Amino acid sequence: MNSKIEHARECALDVLKPSKKDLEHGLELHKNSIVFDSYGFSPTSPIDADIIKKAIEDGASPNELKDLREEMIMTRHVNNPELYNEYKEAWEASGVTCVFQNAGEESNDPMQIIKRFAHFSYVADMLKDKLNRAVTPEDVEQTKKEGKSCLYFSSNGVPLAHKFANPIEEMGYIRLFFQLGCRMMHMTYNRRNLIGDGCAETANSGLSDFGKMVVAEMNRAGVICDVAHTGWQTCIDVAKASSAPVVSSHSTCCALKHHFRAKPDNVIKAIVETGGYNGICCIPSFLGGKGNINALLDHIDYMVKNFGADYVTIGTDAGYSSMKCEAEYKKLEGLAAKPRARWEALWPEGSFSYDFDEKDTQSLSWTNWPLFTVGLVQRGHSDEDIRKIIGGNVMRVIKAVLKKS
Repeated sequence: MNSKIEHARECALDVLKPSKKDLEHGLELHKNSIVFDSYGFSPTSPIDADIIKKAIEDGASPNELKDLREEMIMTRHVNNPELYNEYKEAWEASGVTCVFQNAGEESNDPMQIIKRFAHFSYVADMLKDKLNRAVTPEDVEQTKKEGKSCLYFSSNGVPLAHKFANPIEEMGYIRLFFQLGCRMMHMTYNRRNLIGDGCAETANSGLSDFGKMVVAEMNRAGVICDVAHTGWQTCIDVAKASSAPVVSSHSTCCALKHHFRAKPDNVIKAIVETGGYNGICCIPSFLGGKGNINALLDHIDYMVKNFGADYVTIGTDAGYSSMKCEAEYKKLEGLAAKPRARWEALWPEGSFSYDFDEKDTQSLSWTNWPLFTVGLVQRGHSDEDIRKIIGGNVMRVIKAVLKKS
């Protein structure tokens, strides 16, 4: 393991302090299971600061620079042997079979969403020795047999035509993106859209009539309704409207840490009653406590105790970034103004805390996935339940949603 991965691992072990028996059993269980991150990011590469400097000198717009950064981060490991080795090392350290990959930016604009689809499709097409692009549950199972990893695409918004002509025309992109490989879509991203209220909207007004039509179309197409960034009333309304399982792919439990990105029990209950799940993320501010691996396990324990092991997953909302990232970004300090955030990306003030200890936050690193499994062993969960939590529940839902379509 490289020094970054090793440091994160040592931080997690220092927090967990597992017995030799629990450590060995957890690592073996992880190795032999389908591990499915219910929402996250595959390993990324650093930018190339020299190329971005040249683009700035040539007068590139903020949007051009943003697109250039994203493409570099998501694809540079395809053609750079050193970065490819680090990319593979991160996958292997994580032991993750499949990531429900964030492959579409927070937006309802199809052309904005499709950029990440292009990047990650390209990576999967070019790195076939290591990576598959999965579009069915059987693809994930085959990937496990091959000893490889795979991506299952999600988008941070429902692509809409925005022509305001008629609802059927508005929703035409849902099926198109399904054909491109999208299997899950955010109903909202923090803020209000045509579908309903996001989790950062104080009005909490719920699902619109148009939103109900969108849910029905997603059910027909075979796309999972994801309410991770959706307002609480809208979550409940989506659950009532859907004929297929609804998920909150990367969230936490309000009962343990009140946060607008967490879900209260009545919302979790509504999701669970559809056959879906509440994925627990690795964001310290949402987890509360010391914001470490034990806080993650506390939220999983709460879900299992109050709703059952069939309805909880781990959606890290995290990924591994190259050791070279910080040095490359330093080269750009003061060269370009930071653009304003788009409406969807506006977070309420105080959404994140930065007072956590570095050792605690490092314990939640994406490459520590095997130690999440070790922690579940420590907490006394059965092997059967652990297999569900670390991958089986996602597999069950993706099968059910495709079957319903």
